[in-house]
Amino acid sequence: MKNNYVPYNPSVEVPIEDEQHVIDEIIASMTRLNGRTREKFGHNVRVSHAKSHGLAVGELTVMDSLPEHLAQGLFAEPATYPIIVRLANVPGEIIPDAVNTQRGFSFKILNVNGQMIAGYEGGHTQDFVLDTGKSFPTPDAKAFLMQHKMVIEHAPQFPTIVKEVVSTVARVTNEALNVVGADSAKLDFFGDSRIHPLAEAYYSQAPLRYGKYIAKLAVVPVSATQITLAKAGEKVDSYGDVNALRTATVNYLRENDAEFEIRIQLCTDLEKMPVEDANKEWDEEESPYLPVARIRLPKQEAYSEARQQYIEALSFSVAHCLEDHRPLGSIMRARLQAYPEMARVRRQGNGQQSTEPTSVEQVPA
Repeated sequence: MKNNYVPYNPSVEVPIEDEQHVIDEIIASMTRLNGRTREKFGHNVRVSHAKSHGLAVGELTVMDSLPEHLAQGLFAEPATYPIIVRLANVPGEIIPDAVNTQRGFSFKILNVNGQMIAGYEGGHTQDFVLDTGKSFPTPDAKAFLMQHKMVIEHAPQFPTIVKEVVSTVARVTNEALNVVGADSAKLDFFGDSRIHPLAEAYYSQAPLRYGKYIAKLAVVPVSATQITLAKAGEKVDSYGDVNALRTATVNYLRENDAEFEIRIQLCTDLEKMPVEDANKEWDEEESPYLPVARIRLPKQEAYSEARQQYIEALSFSVAHCLEDHRPLGSIMRARLQAYPEMARVRRQGNGQQSTEPTSVEQVPA
């Protein structure tokens, strides 16, 4: 039976006008943010996903007998790979967890085989950088630049207590919208739910190459304990503990394994599922997310000083990837340049040197 999945071709990407200038401006804006946060915290922090609340090692296992349209790239053959996972808040500053924003799940797959994208000379690792929310807050790099400049200009004027109040109002408003079947991506960023980080689903938000095809990628919790947490709607109480999400993540992994399914949503129509508009959510009735692999994080101590220092020197970057999983679209093309540059600035400012790991044994306990 012939599938109706859109084949990958470089022509599916159409750069915006003056795109390189826009990307240069994004990097300049991020560099200004880095200077501001360095002054505030005394060291360089990530300009995105700054505050980690879980640092774990585990393994990724590609499923057996995948059909041709799913058996692509890294997932073409059954195999098991070691991985390093970092769970974090999305903003580029270290703030109390009462300021409740979208959250991130980044993972680094070690010792992958195949052609890496041009310019990546760091090793043979495939990184995926995911967030809660199925679409990106802005459609393209130009819109992202406008949003980032606005944050840079106005965020310092608001103390943390004001951010907490804004977060609470946004969250309550979105919960009310969700009751009537509506929501707001903008409010989601400032008022994301307080669900347990290991009970959340995470998404690539923007598309990527999937071997012969085009897709988005999701990581979805599947263990019975995680599903129970999600169904119960148990919320993490951030008040009284500025690191509540870290506390919840660390406590869970001390007592339980965590398991996630990697799922792929293939593009079936470039008009309905555009490559260049990252703000457009792809219809799951048109093309559902389909499982291709499992992630297992065994019980472990998911946050220690030694582990924190080691993993914070690493870069989780969309630029660390196989050609078969090249990031696609305006937002991703900006990330391909911005991530390596900001990682360089961060490590240089902190006096850190880092090479891509080849074994999870290199990660401190």
